[in-house]
Amino acid sequence: MPTPSPAAVDRIELMQTFVHIVEAGSLSAAAQQMGATQPTVSRRLQALERSLGVRLLRRSTHAMKLTEDGERCYERARELIADWQAFEADLRGVGDEPEGTLRVVVPHALGQSLLVGPLAGYLRDHPRVSVEWLLSDRRPDFIAEGVDCAIQVGEITDSMAVAIKLSEVPRMLVAAPSVLAGRAPPAHASELAELPWLALRTFYRNELLLTHPPTGETARVQIRPRMSTDSLYALQSAALMGVGACMGSAWLMKDDVAAGRLVQLVPQWQVAALPVYLVYPHARFQPARLRRFIETMRLALADPNGRAWEARP
Repeated sequence: MPTPSPAAVDRIELMQTFVHIVEAGSLSAAAQQMGATQPTVSRRLQALERSLGVRLLRRSTHAMKLTEDGERCYERARELIADWQAFEADLRGVGDEPEGTLRVVVPHALGQSLLVGPLAGYLRDHPRVSVEWLLSDRRPDFIAEGVDCAIQVGEITDSMAVAIKLSEVPRMLVAAPSVLAGRAPPAHASELAELPWLALRTFYRNELLLTHPPTGETARVQIRPRMSTDSLYALQSAALMGVGACMGSAWLMKDDVAAGRLVQLVPQWQVAALPVYLVYPHARFQPARLRRFIETMRLALADPNGRAWEARP
C-alpha cells in the first residue's frame, strides 16, 4: 500500500496549524495550544499561503479576519484533516477500534428519552469513545460546528449531506377530555376545525392533512392555534392541561391515551408518520466511532413499533 509523501504530510501539518489559528482566534493563542512558538506558527501560516498562492488572513494590531479564500480554506481544511486522521487509522490497522469524541446533534424530545438507551449501549460497547450529546431541533452546520452527525426528524433538504433513514415516527391526534366537554367527539376530519388547537411549529402550523384509509378520502383541515411551540414536551403538557387539541408523536402520547388523560380524535383517520434520518457530511473516510454509532442507531430504531419507541415515564 502506498504511503503519503513527506510533502503531503507537511501540507497536512500546515493546514492543522491554520485550523488551530482560526479556532484559537490568534497566532499567540494557537502557539500556546500547540506547544509551539508564535514565530513558528507565523512561518507555517506564511508557508501555507505561499503554497496555495492566496492570502488566508488579514491581520492588524488588534484583530485577525479570514479572507474569502481563508473561509473556504478553513472549511475544506477541517474536512481534509478529518479524512487524513481516518486514513492514518486505517493504514495502522486500528480503524475498527472506536476511540475519540463523537459530537452528535439530536432532537430535544428524542434526545432526552428514546435515544438515551441506545446511546448508553453504544458507550458501554465502546469504552474508548466519549460523546457530546447536543439537543437541538435545527439543522446543524457540520463543518463550522464540528458536528460528526445529527439525527433529524422530517424530510432532509441538504443535498450536500448523507442521509440514512432510520425509522418513522407515527403520530396521532389527541385532546384532553375537558376540550370535548359539552360536545360530541368529532366523527369526521372536517369537524376538527371547530376545536381549539395547539401547533408544533416545526411540523404543522395552520393546517392538518388527514387520510381515511378505508375510502382513500383525504381532508385538509384549517386550524387557528391558540398556542404554538417548537417543543414536543410543551405541546404534550399544554394538551394535558386542556389548552387545546394537538397532533403529536404516538410514542409520547399513547400512555396518556391509555390512562384516559387524553382522548384520541377521529382514530379512523390517519396523519402521515414523520421520517427519522441520521445525517452526516460527505467524507471519503469515516472514523470507526461514527460507523459504530450509525450501526447502533439503525438497529435500535429499525422497528417503529418495537421497544425503542415505547414511551418512557
